[in-house]
Amino acid sequence: MLTTDVLIVGAGPTGLALAIWLTKQGISVRIIDKATTLATTTRALAVHARTLELYSQIGLGETIASRSAQLTGPNLWVGGSHRARLRFSDVAVGLTPFPFVAIFPQNEHEALLIEYLSSLGVSVEHGTSLESFEEDAAAGYVSAVLRKVDGTTETCQSKYIAGCDGAHSAVRHGIGMGFPGGTYEQTFYVADIEATGKAMDGELHLCVDTSDFLGVFPLAKKGCARFIGIVRPENSTPTSTPCDLSFDDVRGRAVDEMKLENIKVNWFATYRSHHRVADHFRQGRAFLLGDAAHIHSPAGGQGMNTGIGDAINLAWKIAAVLNNRADESLLDTYEEERIRFARKLVATTDKTFAFMTKRGWWAGFTRSLVVSYLMPILFRFKAIRRRAFHGLSQFILDYRGTTLAGTDSAAGAAKAGERLPWVKLNGRDNHESLAHIEWQLHVYGTASERLISWCKANQLRLTVLEWTAEYGTAGIARDAVYLLRPDTYIALIDAQADPKNMEQYFSQHQIRIGSD
Repeated sequence: MLTTDVLIVGAGPTGLALAIWLTKQGISVRIIDKATTLATTTRALAVHARTLELYSQIGLGETIASRSAQLTGPNLWVGGSHRARLRFSDVAVGLTPFPFVAIFPQNEHEALLIEYLSSLGVSVEHGTSLESFEEDAAAGYVSAVLRKVDGTTETCQSKYIAGCDGAHSAVRHGIGMGFPGGTYEQTFYVADIEATGKAMDGELHLCVDTSDFLGVFPLAKKGCARFIGIVRPENSTPTSTPCDLSFDDVRGRAVDEMKLENIKVNWFATYRSHHRVADHFRQGRAFLLGDAAHIHSPAGGQGMNTGIGDAINLAWKIAAVLNNRADESLLDTYEEERIRFARKLVATTDKTFAFMTKRGWWAGFTRSLVVSYLMPILFRFKAIRRRAFHGLSQFILDYRGTTLAGTDSAAGAAKAGERLPWVKLNGRDNHESLAHIEWQLHVYGTASERLISWCKANQLRLTVLEWTAEYGTAGIARDAVYLLRPDTYIALIDAQADPKNMEQYFSQHQIRIGSD
């Protein structure tokens, strides 16, 4: 019987991120995937700014950015005409080291994470599926039966099991967790294309027709793009299925209206999209992450990014418990923090997607008016552009008001539970210390000798940055202490910079610091 701390089922970006962050914190993992080989299709594309910031913890943020096409907003087409070029780059630059959406195909993404995980001494066990599992609550472990591709089985004992195994999750089925939601009525197609034309200029183009929809997402290779569109009812026959269709069957009027030529199809598939959120993300020693916990429309490319966020949130909490640094109750905060965002995200993307794809004359007419006239006007306002980027990048995600969000007694705009604002001055990046996956403190201004001594005694990293007005503009308060969680979110802001307030926070949440 092979044992491990955490058995991870599913080796997509979510499972791989969980394996990496756990391994880097000294937790042993096994990661299995029923697929026998690596994926070769692009699938999910968008890697948003917040995800790139989190990847910078392990040195991969710049790597992914350098290998990606970088988008700063969409071009909008209606009725065969280019109507607007919306940009958020002016509000994103200076807000993050990644003021764009990185277009990085999922197969390349997974290959990069697998290579990184391998460098940590962990290999993905392909061709291995989860057959069943049982929890022994009294003994404190999960016993799982794993089936190899050759039909042989083995039993694996682990302290926890993580379901990162997609919409048809064996872990979710194993705990009998409800997965309420629905399926969109439309059938969609996705295709990787080589072509020529104005819409193949390396930018994002969206064609919103009264009866059609097409998104053209550039890939890093010049002249290549991912097409996402709707299969119109007239493209299907009563006896046909989506699997019978080809790109020529479904290309629709939007392809012609965008004046795309010399089209070569490298990959094509059809699919149905769903919107669902599991009733709970945890049951006993089993956790659900990514598509196993929540699936949403393709609007905004949020799904994969949310799953990676799930993984990083859960990893530090499991590591704290298994390293005897926190009480088991800390794990309850995983669902508390992540499920509310998943529900909000599903509702938001559902409304957006329904608006962009709803059929009918009136829906199409309204959509055309909004895209042609209203959106270009709205995007003239900086506040609108900033709001759009904050939502798209997932900067809007915060844990304010949750169990682990402490007080924020300082006067700055940043609050406990939020992402730490990013500021780079004179070549120094205030996020540099966040490469260390640990609890740490930041002070912008002057740190007292008492605070410095307390941090040394408790083995907590303290970063002190000389105060400048730019920090205040970013929402940071002078001389206050910012207590940062291992996943880089602000846990507590203390204007008094009093170590007793930090001690009270850790005691209240049963988190242990310092040497044993």
